[in-house]
Amino acid sequence: MTRGHSPQDAASEAALGAASAALGYLLWGLSVIFYKQLTDVPPFEVLAHRSVWSVVLTLLMIFALARRDALMVVLRDRRTMLTLTGTGLLIGSNWFVFIYSINEARIVETSLGYYINPLVSVLLGVAFLGERLSRPQIFAVLLAVAGVAVFAWELGTLPWISLFLAGSFAAYGYLRKVSRATPLEGLFIEVLVLLPLALVYLWWLSENGGTSFGNGSWFTWTFLILTGPMTTVPLFLFAFGAQRIRLATLGLMQYLAPTTQFFVAVFLYGEPLAPIQVMTFALIWIGLAIFSFDTWRMERRLRQTAALSDET
Repeated sequence: MTRGHSPQDAASEAALGAASAALGYLLWGLSVIFYKQLTDVPPFEVLAHRSVWSVVLTLLMIFALARRDALMVVLRDRRTMLTLTGTGLLIGSNWFVFIYSINEARIVETSLGYYINPLVSVLLGVAFLGERLSRPQIFAVLLAVAGVAVFAWELGTLPWISLFLAGSFAAYGYLRKVSRATPLEGLFIEVLVLLPLALVYLWWLSENGGTSFGNGSWFTWTFLILTGPMTTVPLFLFAFGAQRIRLATLGLMQYLAPTTQFFVAVFLYGEPLAPIQVMTFALIWIGLAIFSFDTWRMERRLRQTAALSDET
């Protein structure tokens, strides 16, 4: 056995991967605090700056990590470029609604959307990838649907923020799954797709009263520049961790982000949490618990079967 493949090295890599992925999800959860500092800036302008500075940072990372050849492979693949154009528009709309919900003090609805997201992803897998659900997983999805229905009944309308965030991010995840693009290069192309729209909007603002970047304080323009790192760093940490830990572990970790958002909304910003919302979250949390346990149980059974096959 080589040193690079020793059990100690494997355990160390797994621990490093788990810490990286957890930090990425935690940063995603805490990003609501970051974007709360920009509530005086129109959401479209925040999105425009997020696109501009993300292009700058991802391009620097591609050169620093010597990923230019990998980027050229993506740029030459017409099918991948078409897919990334779609994912760029999807993630851009997801970012906008996320920023809008923070500006409107509706972070609880944001966290609800990201709790629902894994179950929407499952339904996309069933519809487009031919995946099958076990009975506990079907029950988990039905509990989530019931939770959303209860919330909609109380609101008198569909919780569009939650549903849009869940649906757009699930569709984004599905398209990235079937795409051949690597995470860093894929993100660069996605924000590059948004760049012309961002630059046109910022130019229009500058011609009609000026931008927050030009007219705002150093505090505002510093945070606008930092939207680049706040976009790319969590994704890079996630990609680094995803390569080193099991998919089931990564799946459980994804609930760290909406849980952080939920606690920030309720305990830091004092967003109201009515009894009907508590019931909604309870139904979804129970559904997620059932779904996660059943997924873990099935993966454990597959690992045991594979181990027995290797022994024979």
